[in-house]
Amino acid sequence: MTDLLAEARDLDARDPLAAHLEAFVPAAGVSAYLDGNSLGRPLRELPDRLAAFVREDWGTRLIRSWDEQWMDLPTALGDRIGMLCLGAAAGQTVVADSTTVLLYKLMRAAVAARPERTEIVIEDGNFPTDRFIAEGIAAESGLTLRWISPDPVAGVQVADIEAAVSARTALVVLSHVDYRSGALADMKTITDAVHDVGALMLWDLCHSVGVIPVELDACGVDLAVGCTYKYLNGGPGSPAFAYVNARHHGLLRQPIQGWMGAGDVFAMGSTYAPAGGIRQFISGTPPVLGMLAMQGMLDLIEQATIGAVREKSQALTDLVVRAVDEELAPLGVRLLSPRDAALRGGHVTIGHPDFAEVTKRLWADGVIPDFRFPDGIRLGLSPLSTSYAEALSGVLAVRDALS
Repeated sequence: MTDLLAEARDLDARDPLAAHLEAFVPAAGVSAYLDGNSLGRPLRELPDRLAAFVREDWGTRLIRSWDEQWMDLPTALGDRIGMLCLGAAAGQTVVADSTTVLLYKLMRAAVAARPERTEIVIEDGNFPTDRFIAEGIAAESGLTLRWISPDPVAGVQVADIEAAVSARTALVVLSHVDYRSGALADMKTITDAVHDVGALMLWDLCHSVGVIPVELDACGVDLAVGCTYKYLNGGPGSPAFAYVNARHHGLLRQPIQGWMGAGDVFAMGSTYAPAGGIRQFISGTPPVLGMLAMQGMLDLIEQATIGAVREKSQALTDLVVRAVDEELAPLGVRLLSPRDAALRGGHVTIGHPDFAEVTKRLWADGVIPDFRFPDGIRLGLSPLSTSYAEALSGVLAVRDALS
């Protein structure tokens, strides 16, 4: 125990990203915030950014801001996320709707592009939205869902995919980081296996964008969707992003044909003609206000670099896993995440039959992880806003609550 405390202090003293901790709004009454993988903390600069927006961009420029900056914001911001976090060249990423809506758009477009194929492959433990959307699309398109059931801790392996895909597969939908265990999938190997049978690959990046360097272009990924309110700190309900590889532009046709995705937005044409490139995947008026908060976080990631963020993330989760072994395992707590930091994302999941009640006690005491049914606690460690001492204190609080 003494060694862990000393190590946490030493890691904080040597942390090259420590200065960024002060960039976030302190939460009154919270001693450890360990839920950045669900909702990132706001930046201190956000009130000034919002005030300037109300005063100038909206309050002074009024509707002129659409021509001056807002019309291009979805693609400009998408390009920035792509460059800093996704390994995506410009012109392939757009910020638009919610994660759910974008998943529907890309899944529906993908299966329509493979009309001779009859199956969607998806994990039975994937996030509910992914599964629910796939179920709905299968029903409306007369397709079959082929469920895979990988190891719940290790996550999806390429062997799971190779056993499930075939010439019948139109689309495979997987999460890059498992929302339960934090298991990190091998994007390149799995994508290659999907392409070997002629199917399309869609990755859900909600638990990896902003904490893990992603290489969508290098991995040959077809499609991807991710949210911005976790490690990109965009705030509750901030819009998601969609990535469509340039080789599919003009071939995939999105199903929600709104006016903002038209080639000439203000022509008010009698029929829909899609815009070229990634812009065609916009439907309605972009949520400009919802795009403000994430811009400051992208500035921080650019300063820190996504590689350095990943390095700290691995060190944080390594410290937590060791603390779980030393302090919680003797109390019957199970590690529900991969032990190897290279095989997990930015959170560590632990299990115990009493964790539903323990979570209530932790929240009342100002320690904020999140509970996942039936008996798991996720310790989400957002590297730019979480210190090593804070992460360790969360584990110790779980120990004390159990004791």
